[in-house]
Amino acid sequence: MKNNMLCVFVLFGLAFTPALIVAESEADWFAEFEQDTETVNEGGLIFLEKRPKQPVHYLHNRITITPESLTTGWVRLSQCHEQLDSVPAAQIVFNPQRIRHLSVTSKHNIEAAWVDGPSVQLKQVSKQAKVCIDAETRAFNIEDDGKYRLRNGPFMRRFLDGFYPMRLRLDVSFPNQLLRLVSVSPNPQSGFRLQQEDGKVSIETLFEGKLYTELLFSRQETRSE
Repeated sequence: MKNNMLCVFVLFGLAFTPALIVAESEADWFAEFEQDTETVNEGGLIFLEKRPKQPVHYLHNRITITPESLTTGWVRLSQCHEQLDSVPAAQIVFNPQRIRHLSVTSKHNIEAAWVDGPSVQLKQVSKQAKVCIDAETRAFNIEDDGKYRLRNGPFMRRFLDGFYPMRLRLDVSFPNQLLRLVSVSPNPQSGFRLQQEDGKVSIETLFEGKLYTELLFSRQETRSE
């Protein structure tokens, strides 16, 4: 099975057969990110109103944009995968040019978890397993018009040629004295909830298919006294 995603979580049901793919990759790593986000999301993406009876893979991303991010593009990432399926081996792989300071912060129902270059390797993943990692990722894009884009995706849970439900929460913190949120894509709708407060935006969604998210920011206008 060909996989062209840069941050992939690949679960192998057998040593030689890729049984399940759950992917989350950072912004602008492949040509897909040059496409319009809404256009990309039309490819079989379905937002679900009701959670399935069986537990679904839950990915929680916490991204912190710092004042330095506005010039460097680097943001802080804390990521947790929960409700993992039972498999003998798994890995989370990042683009080596856009990831640094990668570490495993916690694990549950996993025999071993360790960093290997730009990846996290997992051994003997049991039911209801959880793993959390910290890193810095260069995912904050500075545009020519002075705006800033935070793109994430594709998020998906795939088995062979079909997509299965996946739950995602994305919490983004930013310096509200420097930035203001202009827009979020996809637009809020049933199955895709958006919450905003000063210096923070949260997305929570349950979906099937391939999901990309994009947050657009602009500089706060300086008020004259």
